Amino acid sequence: MKFAPFPGLLPLPRPLSLTTRLSLIFALLSFMVITLGGFTLYRTLETQLSIRDDGALLTRVEQIRTLLRDEDVINLIHDKPELFANMLGNHEALLVLRFHGQSPLIEVNPGNSPVPDITPVPADQDLTLAAVQHRDARDDTPFIFVSAAAKTSNPPHELEIISGRLMTERTRILEVYRAQIILLALAAALFTALFAYLIARKGLDPLQRLAGQTAAIGIQNLSVRITRDQAPPELLTLIDAFNQMLDRLEISFTQLSQVSADMAHDLRTPIGILLGQTEVALSQRRQVDYYEQLLGSNFEELQRLSNMTDNMLFLARAEHANHAIERRSLDLAEEFQRIAEYFEGPADERTLRLTVQGAGTLSADANLLRRALANLLANAIRYADEGSEILLLAEQQADGVNISVINHGPTIDRAHLARLFDRFYRADPSRNNAHHASGLGLSIVRSIMNLHQGQWQVSSVEGVTRFTLFFPAE
Repeated sequence: MKFAPFPGLLPLPRPLSLTTRLSLIFALLSFMVITLGGFTLYRTLETQLSIRDDGALLTRVEQIRTLLRDEDVINLIHDKPELFANMLGNHEALLVLRFHGQSPLIEVNPGNSPVPDITPVPADQDLTLAAVQHRDARDDTPFIFVSAAAKTSNPPHELEIISGRLMTERTRILEVYRAQIILLALAAALFTALFAYLIARKGLDPLQRLAGQTAAIGIQNLSVRITRDQAPPELLTLIDAFNQMLDRLEISFTQLSQVSADMAHDLRTPIGILLGQTEVALSQRRQVDYYEQLLGSNFEELQRLSNMTDNMLFLARAEHANHAIERRSLDLAEEFQRIAEYFEGPADERTLRLTVQGAGTLSADANLLRRALANLLANAIRYADEGSEILLLAEQQADGVNISVINHGPTIDRAHLARLFDRFYRADPSRNNAHHASGLGLSIVRSIMNLHQGQWQVSSVEGVTRFTLFFPAE
């Protein structure tokens, strides 16, 4: 059955791929760089064109000044009026010649530009670019103009020259240049995006290979590792992290599989015993004594199952990193005396001598310490030679305390020593038949030492087996 989405809720947009993101970033960067460069060149060109046009306007005014200085103004205007129009060189130029306060002697204004009213530059003063005025016409086209006085032979002997020019051509040139810059920036951005997309696709091939190798790893081939061959340096750290993760997964999966198999094996025996005894008892009527013995035997098997379950739960909780322990300073002599008294009965049953040696203080969780020592002593009592001695020894060191449990018994083969602390592991088949052993005691000891950030080790040489636990100073 399919449920319709909630009304009014839009689906979330699909995130862009890394290749697309890189392409867009490079395209935007290219567009910004070219636009910034083009804008800088545009402003430079605009400034140079403005200086050029201002200089050209000043040159024409200066030429008119010179001409009027040597000629009769009235006759010149009367005889050669077209001379002044030709000097402007532009149909959008403006030229007005007039004596101050009088009507213009000549006015050339094909563009019908308004005649500006400004103070002229004195006749004895040189013209500079600062004399040129700028403003915008009605259509926002720039308009430049200048006013200068010129000495003449005609009274009142000083003529006012007003000249200007509408910058339509310059505006058109700058518009074309600006449009070319924008087109160039867009074309460069498009080309960069395409080029960056191809490069990114090619550059991300190692990631695709990494994804393919990772996807090919499953439960059936957890031992396969991602190869470092032909991988770029930037991915080596990621590959190493993946391989380390695979190492941990393989170890955990192997341990989980082993634990499952071992638990199934260890649970099958007591369950089989319970089923077999119950089936026999139900096959025919029995005496009361028989049922009492059956219930007692079933109780022992059920107690074994309960202990095994409790131990597995303890291991599961202890292996979590956030499992908190309550460390405090413990007196070793007091703890050793307590544990020795507890195991005095089981040791006497096998005529074993339990010796305690060492004193001092230890920083540890009291309950966890007692459980670890109890597991080691139970293991030593179970496998020690009858009539031998079991030594519980404490050795103070500068950085912590070593606690050892030493017993005399069968030598454990070197091949088994490294796995003694694994769950359900037993060194030889005879130990598998130990009725009260669950195979979890030493693995619990290992978990307790992990919680204390301590160390554990075992040695077995010439019939002497020694388990040592190191508790670091707090």
